[in-house]
Amino acid sequence: MTKKLCGTNYPTSICFIVVNEFCERFSYYGMKAVLTLYFLTYLHWDKDLSTAVYHAFSSLCYFTPILGALIADSWLGKFKTIVYLSIVYVIGHVVKSVGAIPTVGNPDVHIALSMVGLILIAFGTGGIKPCVAAFGGDQFDEENVSERQKFFSIFYMSINAGSLLSTVITPILRGDVQCFGGDCYALAFGVPAALMVVALVVFIAGSSLYKRNPPQGNILLEVCNCIGFAIKNRWQRRRYEPQRKHWLDWAEEKYSKRLIQEIKMVLRVLVLYIPLPMFWALFDQQGSRWTLQATRMNMAFGDSFTIKPDQMQMLNALMILLFVPIFDLIIYPLVGLCRINITPLRKMAAGMVFAALAFGAATLVEVNVVKTVVDPAPAGNCLLQVFNLAGGDVSLQIPGSNPFPEPIKYLQDPPKYEMLPLKAPSKMLKIEVTLNGATSECQHIFNQQNSYSLIVFSETTGVQCKLVGDYIKKNEDGNPLLRFLNTLPEAINLTVGDVTFHVPSGDMSPNKTVERREYAEVSCSLESKECSNVNLGLLDFGGSYTVILMEEFGKVGARKMEDVKANNVHIAWQIPQYVLITTGEVMFSITGLEFSYSQAPANMKSVLQAGWLLTVAFGNVIVLIVAEGAGLEQWKEFLLFAGLLLGVFIIFSIMAYFYTYVDPDELDKIYAGDAGKEEDDHDDTKKKTKDIQLNKTGKSTRL
Repeated sequence: MTKKLCGTNYPTSICFIVVNEFCERFSYYGMKAVLTLYFLTYLHWDKDLSTAVYHAFSSLCYFTPILGALIADSWLGKFKTIVYLSIVYVIGHVVKSVGAIPTVGNPDVHIALSMVGLILIAFGTGGIKPCVAAFGGDQFDEENVSERQKFFSIFYMSINAGSLLSTVITPILRGDVQCFGGDCYALAFGVPAALMVVALVVFIAGSSLYKRNPPQGNILLEVCNCIGFAIKNRWQRRRYEPQRKHWLDWAEEKYSKRLIQEIKMVLRVLVLYIPLPMFWALFDQQGSRWTLQATRMNMAFGDSFTIKPDQMQMLNALMILLFVPIFDLIIYPLVGLCRINITPLRKMAAGMVFAALAFGAATLVEVNVVKTVVDPAPAGNCLLQVFNLAGGDVSLQIPGSNPFPEPIKYLQDPPKYEMLPLKAPSKMLKIEVTLNGATSECQHIFNQQNSYSLIVFSETTGVQCKLVGDYIKKNEDGNPLLRFLNTLPEAINLTVGDVTFHVPSGDMSPNKTVERREYAEVSCSLESKECSNVNLGLLDFGGSYTVILMEEFGKVGARKMEDVKANNVHIAWQIPQYVLITTGEVMFSITGLEFSYSQAPANMKSVLQAGWLLTVAFGNVIVLIVAEGAGLEQWKEFLLFAGLLLGVFIIFSIMAYFYTYVDPDELDKIYAGDAGKEEDDHDDTKKKTKDIQLNKTGKSTRL
């Protein structure tokens, strides 16, 4: 007898299943939240490769549920499948965490461990995906239908609660905890690994309470065999037999008419699924392209609170928890009062429109975000800016071009990089610098597609020039970059937050990532004398700064130059696109699951579930192809996705218009009647045969 929770009809075993699902979803979404930034900042991949691998992993996670369903239904049963694949899942997390430890091997080892870990995680999470919810439903007796429905609501809430908490916590573990001299990805992956261990232990702890149904054979496999037989039989016999009404009718020699009719119903729904991957191609970019967009935005809310770019994904889970009851209790009833027939397919079509609008909003944000981005120089050109430390205004002349027609003021922050034509991969250029009527020359080699700062300063011999290479890309984790130019007669050491700089005299330090904040007092030290604290002011998100150290009134002075402008679009501008995409998800995803369930015969619901998950997989494949193949600017790529989804919306709407809703339960009545009719026909045939036989023997004349 199944043990019940005190005073209810709920089995005690579902507590273990719900907690297991919460921990598993925490581990999955927590790991996935920081994955794109891990590729960028730890493995040092570019944005397109990072996006492609992210979506390849997501796609694999939604292909493997078919494998999990086959194993559970045909071989091990749901309980053993969940346990064994959870072990694979845990191993994947551990391997992934070890790959994030810098002291373990070289970069190639880190990549290998990361890829092996992700593959194991994909097989683990995908394999148990079709089993856990169904296993929870198995715990209820047939008479407890309402309790089972409430369980699935609780189950869905546990998924979103795990997702919400993990997308808040793991970015904090990544960015606020420093280990091995940088962001602590090992911890950010290790905590989800620990939660997956907890999920496995909790699930096994309830093993004595579970109601376990033995494997019943996989209906998905039977469907595939039936379709395969129909195609084969039609091909072999098409020449000497008349055509049948439907190509699946060619399977009648081996399979029952009921099974064939059920497959026809399922195929009609699967045809409707063909356009659906495009929605998921947009939806799943929250963890890739939208996170990358967030790294180039201002993430400060006041002086005391900042959000991390990978934390913005938690808005989706949070708003799902808010929007589902709002839509069910308020919006849908209000629309119904307006006498608008809101069918499931119309809801799904509207969800596509909202997702397309979300990418329209993302396009507008991106157009403004890129205004602070410095575009690299094309082939045959380079970029140049000038810092004037010469004590007065200077004029520059470069043969063959005139990028600086106006005098450059002393200690002026360069307004922008200027294009310097080279017309060759590399070229030596003579630069004439005029200060107070006196002209000096300096020569430097410039390489195409590079960016440079020309430092102009005075010495007793005249005006001198120093050429340094610049890093114009915005920092991939959103934090500012900082470097120092030391014009002092001796080396200097500085400590900016947790980062130290040693800058020899007359030299430039390399760019280093520092935390975004106000630096009113930066400690410094010189070999020969005391060094008072240096005021750097605010080092803001996305900015790249050069600080010139010089002697002023007997003290060390600092002049801050902004090479790459700080992010000036606030991250709050991403909220509208998250609101729109979540609205689309509520109307599309939840409705789609309900539609699939209602339109499938009882024993075919797992087949349609597999088909639904495959639409998510193929959606990620679309992003993978576009990210690696299109080569578009980001705002143009967002606009392309929005346009494609609107086109798919039109196609889907036409298909939905011609779709006829069915009640799968009617099949039972139809085939019950057919079975009775077949039995009556069978009895009549037997009676006629007997009469004929009697007639032949002369004992009866009735035909």
